Amino acid sequence: MPDVPDPSALHPMPEQPRVVLLKPLVKSPLIEVGDYSYYDDPDDATAFETRNVLYHYGPEKLIIGRFCALGTGVRFIMNGANHRMDGPSTFPFPIMGGSWADHFDLITGLPGRGDTVVGHDVWFGHGATVMPGVRIGHGAIVAAGAVVAEDVPDYGIVAGNPARLIRTRYPEPDIARLLAVAWWNWPMEHLTQHVRTIMSGTIDDLEAVRPATA
Repeated sequence: MPDVPDPSALHPMPEQPRVVLLKPLVKSPLIEVGDYSYYDDPDDATAFETRNVLYHYGPEKLIIGRFCALGTGVRFIMNGANHRMDGPSTFPFPIMGGSWADHFDLITGLPGRGDTVVGHDVWFGHGATVMPGVRIGHGAIVAAGAVVAEDVPDYGIVAGNPARLIRTRYPEPDIARLLAVAWWNWPMEHLTQHVRTIMSGTIDDLEAVRPATA
């Protein structure tokens, strides 16, 4: 049986404490992370939940799939950052307390964009920012410094502020084949046996070694 890395290890590479697996790290019920998705930060990667997921007051969730790579400084802005924009001022007076708190109804029930959802096998470059309610497809790449305010298609590459689709990594028919193969759902022993194909093979190669039950 292949030697499969432990998905519950906080530091999958003990000699590199700057890298953490997010699934065993996060405690909030509003954050869901799949196996092997990791965050890299030389300062304190274990502070991801408070330093990188901002204004997360609920009820919207942050959902991150399996095998995602998050570079230093990747941040998710959640719906709690929302302010009223339908009046002369956007300042949230009631949260400051005092008599202003009597008007707390003015900042409750603000419209939200729903859950923020990241697919499987997504690569985030250094300092990327994801805005509330965005959905990022499987196999996507988010360039360093990108500010993602709109959904990203499967296997799309986005860059810039606001982020724009540069191109997709494969033509649409090939993307459909990759989604059908869904290697991130393979049994771990089988996946481990075919890491070289997953990393450097063709789609034909992937289809050829796809397990019968996948």
